[in-house]
Amino acid sequence: MAMISPSANETARHAMVASQLRTNAVSDARVVAAMSDVPREDFVGASNEALAYRDTPLRLAGGRMQNSPLATGRLLTEAQIDPGDSVLLIGAAGGYTAAVLARLAAKVVAVEGDSVLAGEARANLAGIGTVTLVEGELAAGAPDGAPYDVLIVDGAVDCLPEALIDQLRSGGRVASGIIERGVTRLATGVKSAGGFGLAAFADVDCVVLPGFAAPRAFSFPG
Repeated sequence: MAMISPSANETARHAMVASQLRTNAVSDARVVAAMSDVPREDFVGASNEALAYRDTPLRLAGGRMQNSPLATGRLLTEAQIDPGDSVLLIGAAGGYTAAVLARLAAKVVAVEGDSVLAGEARANLAGIGTVTLVEGELAAGAPDGAPYDVLIVDGAVDCLPEALIDQLRSGGRVASGIIERGVTRLATGVKSAGGFGLAAFADVDCVVLPGFAAPRAFSFPG
């Protein structure tokens, strides 16, 4: 496979920012700067290098998909990440979103359940001292690093388990993809003493993460 030149990738990255992010409510200047700087092609596998900056999900190892730049950018924008925040990222994939978050937050704990992707993420993130890669069940999170200020779920889920919400401090923020009646949306929420809920803010195509299926309602046999 022919290698894409660094200059071509840089041009594609700036085009992504101009045509996909800035025109679609990715308005946080820090998020835009981070996504302008991080070379996405380094995190999505050699077979996806030519596709790295397209506005589409990318197929990864183990049947997993990488969210589009727009979906990830909108989630990070709505999360309102502060430089001092501790962030729990669910769905590290090859490490791209963790690398972007490392430029926004003080500490990032990124969880990945697929062993191949976890190995790729660990290698791709080597040298970024503020990111810890945890290989394990996505729905279990990383309780050893709790409490977190922000929870980012870089994909769509049927429901967020209590195990993840419990790892947030009171007042902690969540940005996640959700599945409602078969449609993926992006949503945010804040944990408070009174409870937690998510409110959708955009209908955006979002990859579905494994391991978050809602429990089936009990039905009596006929």
